[in-house]
Amino acid sequence: MNPTKGRSTLSKSKALVWILMAVAVIAAIVVVVIVRGNTPDTTAGSETPAETGQLVRENSRVLSQAPNEKAVLVEFLDFECEGCRAAYPLVEELRTEYADSVTFVHRYFPLPGHRNAMNAALAVEAAAQQGAYEPMYQQMFETQPEWGESADDKSAVFRSFAEDLGLDMEAYDAAVKDPATQDRVELDLADGIALNVSGTPTFFLDGQLLAPSSLDELRAALDAAVAE
Repeated sequence: MNPTKGRSTLSKSKALVWILMAVAVIAAIVVVVIVRGNTPDTTAGSETPAETGQLVRENSRVLSQAPNEKAVLVEFLDFECEGCRAAYPLVEELRTEYADSVTFVHRYFPLPGHRNAMNAALAVEAAAQQGAYEPMYQQMFETQPEWGESADDKSAVFRSFAEDLGLDMEAYDAAVKDPATQDRVELDLADGIALNVSGTPTFFLDGQLLAPSSLDELRAALDAAVAE
């Protein structure tokens, strides 16, 4: 195989991924107004109202904690978002490269235009309560073409993922039905809206909004952050 041709093909593939992400973000901007108008108040009695737009909370889902943390990358995501799925393998690649120095944090941001976005978020959060956030989120993106963009409720499909992971299904079912679980997801959503998140995936690096057009740009931002 010609190495130059191989590199060219890889570059084109990554470029296509970022184009898909950009298209997904533009599409999400159209529906974010609906989100702003329909997000319930889930922070009554909270010491820190969601309106302040807190980027990371004590209960935020930490995908991976860097032992020598020098930077924090926060991603607002929707499990039914094609752009998020396109970013998924790139984020996993960066997690490996920067495992020692960058902490990766996820925030839920289910968009109303996706029939199963909230269902998926509830399933992932229920799994997370049993310490299975990472495998459940990975399962969502790896299987998204099978259930995404469906008009049908795919909660049973998500439940089968939990069974495959060997979770306590009684506890899982209780968590999915518990209003507190949806409140937890909607708190992330409210934070995102307060921070002017207008689509997914949206990245913040050390509190600063990023708008990378390629994996190389995102890697360069991480390089700069860990070098400081």
